[in-house]
Amino acid sequence: MLFWIGELLEKYFGPFRLLTSHLFLGGLSVVLCWLVTFLLLPKLAKYLPRDRGRAHAVQSSAAQGKPTGAGVIFVSIFTIIEILVLPPSRQALAAILLNFLAMLSGWFDDRAINSWSEYKKALIDVVLAVVASAMLCEAQPAEIWLPFTKMTMSVPPWLFILSGTVLIWTAINSTNCTDGVDGLSGTLTAVAFTSLGGLLYFILGHKEISSYLLLPHYPDGAIWGIMAFSLVGTIMGYLWYNANPSSLLMGDAGSRSLGFLLGVFVIKAGNPFIIFIVSGVLLVNGGTGLIKVALLRFFKIAIFRTVRFPLHDHVRHNKGWSNTQVLVRFALVQVMLTMVMLVLLIKIR
Repeated sequence: MLFWIGELLEKYFGPFRLLTSHLFLGGLSVVLCWLVTFLLLPKLAKYLPRDRGRAHAVQSSAAQGKPTGAGVIFVSIFTIIEILVLPPSRQALAAILLNFLAMLSGWFDDRAINSWSEYKKALIDVVLAVVASAMLCEAQPAEIWLPFTKMTMSVPPWLFILSGTVLIWTAINSTNCTDGVDGLSGTLTAVAFTSLGGLLYFILGHKEISSYLLLPHYPDGAIWGIMAFSLVGTIMGYLWYNANPSSLLMGDAGSRSLGFLLGVFVIKAGNPFIIFIVSGVLLVNGGTGLIKVALLRFFKIAIFRTVRFPLHDHVRHNKGWSNTQVLVRFALVQVMLTMVMLVLLIKIR
């Protein structure tokens, strides 16, 4: 909306040209997302439901009674600000609206007296992932670039939608499983979105830089980069109140939304393998637990018998790590992994 206002009014008053600058809009969006989230969360927290605790989770009693479902607040703030500030893009707008639906599915579960069944939530995640994947490829063959080689590969729509659905579904549920330690899920996703935002805005969205690095150029890369950076601003506003010991929790409304956008941004970056680089710790922490449960439930195969999942429960219960140690150590591993592997991924090509 602001972009259109800038185009309309710049001929009457030159400074309105700023509203057509991606850099200015990006900076404005990040600041607004952080500031509005920071100011409104404590005022609206009293209207949130109370956490019921998670069965079998370590120290689950510490979360019981705290306001949960804060994602309904900060995702709504993110949605409104992006619609106002983001340069026009049908795909980006569709992703924002689908993300809002992902948040609502988590919110209704957060406020339900009896938690929704795993199968019901999994089905909703699959539907959202299918629609998002179909939207991103627009029923056309998609080009993806591969790690450690200059080659690209054309993927037919059916394969793109199938693999995209698996990726987004995994990202949603891994992020959800990681939301068990104060600040952990928010911090790890903030690292991932910062990395993806930099890749989309400064590299894939920049014609000269992408050409120099032998990477594809995406004309709308800067728009998706702005979205990713704005989400980091939103998460920062939330983490102020979720720092250990937390005063409120994001709930499924937040974790499912963040996971959904993580999957979407990875797909939009054109290389699905990037998810292992920008969120490897999150996938290991939550995703391996999904594999363990699936193998045991559907195939009666037991693996990792001596390891608790999510992994943050294992290190707290078996290794004696405090919540702060889990947060700092997991975040340090992810930051180092991202810095080293992202540079290698791009440069070795």
